[in-house]
Amino acid sequence: MGCDDNHEVIQKNYINKHSMMKRFSLRNSIQYVLEKQRFVCLLIGISMSIVVLSVVSVSSPIIKSDFETINIQDTIVSHNPIPRRIAFELVDETDHVNAGGKVPLGLKRKIKRILVTGGAGFVGSHLVDRLIARGDSVIVVDNFFTGKKENLLHHFKNSRFELIRHDVVEPILLEVDQIYHLACPASPVHYKYHKTNVMGTLNMLGLAKRVGARFLITSTSEVYGDPLQHPQAETYWGNVNPIGVRSCYDEGKRTAETLSMDYHRGLNIEVRIARIFNTYGPRMCIDDGRVVSNFVAQALRKEPMTVYGDGKQTRSFQYVSDLVEGLMRLMEGDHVGPFNLGNPGEFTMLELAKVVQETIDPNAKIEFRPNTEDDPHKRKPDITKAKQLLGWEPVVSLRQGLPMMVDDFRQRIFGDDKQDSGSLLTI
Repeated sequence: MGCDDNHEVIQKNYINKHSMMKRFSLRNSIQYVLEKQRFVCLLIGISMSIVVLSVVSVSSPIIKSDFETINIQDTIVSHNPIPRRIAFELVDETDHVNAGGKVPLGLKRKIKRILVTGGAGFVGSHLVDRLIARGDSVIVVDNFFTGKKENLLHHFKNSRFELIRHDVVEPILLEVDQIYHLACPASPVHYKYHKTNVMGTLNMLGLAKRVGARFLITSTSEVYGDPLQHPQAETYWGNVNPIGVRSCYDEGKRTAETLSMDYHRGLNIEVRIARIFNTYGPRMCIDDGRVVSNFVAQALRKEPMTVYGDGKQTRSFQYVSDLVEGLMRLMEGDHVGPFNLGNPGEFTMLELAKVVQETIDPNAKIEFRPNTEDDPHKRKPDITKAKQLLGWEPVVSLRQGLPMMVDDFRQRIFGDDKQDSGSLLTI
């Protein structure tokens, strides 16, 4: 046998030996798996993998808005990216969910990051109280032209509260889910000198566009001017003097509504419009020229209550907690508006003065003065739309709410420490 034959025999022996070792190794592995019950575990693992992959391939939802979901494939083919940015956290549902319905017991609600412009003011600070109590995170932007830090002191240690000194006539970029735009002086003494309606609203609408936030504008019953329709429904276009001394406020708010609707129709921004009628309550500016605060402050100081004109012009007065409830229902609802938010109970100025007398001092004097220019003769809201679509109507009468406002004014004028103006007074 030659060298080549020996080499061939050796090679065949090596291949046979290697094949036998592989068969032995495979047989040992199978035997090991069967003996140690590894085979059952392997089957279970493969089955679970198949199930998980099937579920993921069928449905891959992502957050679109507060309580909606859409499929990822829809976002790929869509020309419009998801407009809303959600910055929610899950927390236990424990507190005050009146607006927009209650969360069923045992479920969790999502915390919203909410911007309140003018949140240190009269209405804004009460709104902040409700939002914080509901469990949301709140950012207040205020330049303190009429607002006061004292209205928010009780929130300063709360990790869900932030306060920024800023004038909304200048742009600002914040990541939020909702914007309550309240920043604007509401009394003639102030709004003639600080005009925020147009530029402030434009900047906040720009912010809503950039971050995909829902935007609520607090307009006013002043958009109806000196109305020729009584009571005033949202369909009434108003009777406003565009060059009068009040026009910076009246026409400014009308322009703010126009801007809001343009952003809604043209850019698909979620907008809500509230037309607020006369509101009173704790934390009102004491000397801001509005009739309720004027009468209360004058009666407490033993000064004559000043009635302009013949005192027969009418107004409707809602307590601040009713307004806050209406604003929250509007924000959380599905309707753009505008909505009248006011108390349809109508009082002449003389009737209001008598209620103040009954509450503070029966001997309080009344002093008549010439009427102011462009002062509306009648003002009463038709709130049928708010009742039907928001399920809202005021519950606090003037005779119930006025004493709570008087207590707050007495504390601030005379320093009565028994009252705490930092708490939200409701009924």
